[in-house]
Amino acid sequence: MLGEPVALTSAGRTDTGVHACGQVVSFTTSRIAFPWERFALALHTRLPNDIRIRDVALVDADFSARFSALRRRYVYALLARPLPSALLARYAWHLYRPLDLAAMRAAALPLIGEHDFRSFCGTLPENGNTVRCIESLTIEPQGELLVVRVAANAFLHRMVRTIVGLLAECAMGRRAPSDVAAILSARDRAAAGVTAPARGLYFAGVAYPDGYDSYLEPPICRS
Repeated sequence: MLGEPVALTSAGRTDTGVHACGQVVSFTTSRIAFPWERFALALHTRLPNDIRIRDVALVDADFSARFSALRRRYVYALLARPLPSALLARYAWHLYRPLDLAAMRAAALPLIGEHDFRSFCGTLPENGNTVRCIESLTIEPQGELLVVRVAANAFLHRMVRTIVGLLAECAMGRRAPSDVAAILSARDRAAAGVTAPARGLYFAGVAYPDGYDSYLEPPICRS
């Protein structure tokens, strides 16, 4: 499109099978005079059908989709009922057993705030720092779904999926919400248990200092 090599910087990375409805990507180009109001429309002719551009903006030269971000938000969808759904098979984690919402919420509380989330990290970051700050962690019923929404300054590899896996175990009575503090203190990935499947996870949005927030509720969660 631009006739020159372009290096992309994304606000976050996801595993295969994870969805994104609020990803932000930045890049540098010498083609400042490009008709940017037509960029998204033109780019769609070269993209696969499951990738779409929602917005395009010119930003300051020091802006980085990754390093300028203040917070990131993820959404996770669980379908708790005896029978699975063919239509939701790629977009929600199906659990055959009913989930105790009160137990899930009790287990979520100790995770809010700044903690060392080493127990919830798959592959360690390059700098080894596993301290993150979760600003909010909510679980809400939405039709047949239970929707987990989590916002943090940054996330570790598979952190959200591991958190959801632990919350689900607490909701099914396999773990007690009172175990969560000890799991955090263990700083051991084995202590946190299962990792929820990628298919239920959505990278939903990124917020920046200028007030821009790319958050978009995943279609599966819209009423």
